[in-house]
Amino acid sequence: MLTHPTLDKLESLGFAAMAHAVTEQDRVGGFDAMPFMERLGLVVEAEAVARDHKRFVSRLRAAALRQTAAIEDVNYRASRGLDRKLFQELATLKWIGKGDNCLLVGPTGTGKSWLSCALGHQACRAGMSVIYVRVSRLLEMLALSRAVGRYERQLKALGRVDLLVLDDWGLAPPFAAERRDLMEVIDDRHGRRSTIVTSQLPVDAWHAVIGDPTIADAMLDRLVHNAHRIALSGPSLRRKSPKELDVPTQS
Repeated sequence: MLTHPTLDKLESLGFAAMAHAVTEQDRVGGFDAMPFMERLGLVVEAEAVARDHKRFVSRLRAAALRQTAAIEDVNYRASRGLDRKLFQELATLKWIGKGDNCLLVGPTGTGKSWLSCALGHQACRAGMSVIYVRVSRLLEMLALSRAVGRYERQLKALGRVDLLVLDDWGLAPPFAAERRDLMEVIDDRHGRRSTIVTSQLPVDAWHAVIGDPTIADAMLDRLVHNAHRIALSGPSLRRKSPKELDVPTQS
C-alpha cells in the first residue's frame, strides 16, 4: 500500500531515477530474496548514474561542440598522417591536468575540427568544463561584451573553463584590438588551463598572421612552448563517402 506514496515522495524529493529503479525491480521481480542493503544499493546506484549522465549532458550542451564526435569513432586508417599513439595519449586527458595545449594543423577537410570536438567530448565525459568557439566568433563576442560592459566577466569565464577549443585560427589577420583580446584570453589561461587550437596554417606561419611582432612573440610563447602538435596532411576527407571512412564525416 505504501508503494505509490513512496514513489511519489521520491519523485517530489528529486529522486526520479530511484523511483524508476524501484518500479523496475517490482516489474521484473526476483528481488524479494535479496538483502535489503544490496537492493537499496542498486536503487541508489541507478540514481547516481542518472545524475552523472544529466551533468554530462549539461556540460556537453554548454560546450556547444561544432560536431558530434567521439574518441571511439576516430578513423586511424584514413591517409592524413594522424599519429595514433599521440592522439590516444591525448585522449587520456593527462595533458589537460598539466595545463598543456594542443595544436591541430592541416589542410581543410583533414578532420581538425572533428578531432578537436572528439577531445572536447572526452573532456566532458571526464567531468571537465569545455567551450568550443571559432576564433572569428570569439572576437565578435569579446567586442560585444566590451560594448555592453561585460568584458571582464567574459574574460574570467573563458579563463576558468578547463578546455577551450579555438577553431579556425588564422583565417584572417586580426585587427589591433582583436590581437589584444586574443592575448588577454591566452595569457589568462597560460599554465593554468588547456587550449586546443586548429588552423589550416602551419605553426611557423602564425607569427606573420598575428601581425604585431611583440604581441605575436608573447602569444605564441604561451601557446606553443607546452603544446602537443598534430600536423595532418593529405586530401580532404569530405571527398570520401561515409562508407569509405567507416566513421561520421569529418571536417
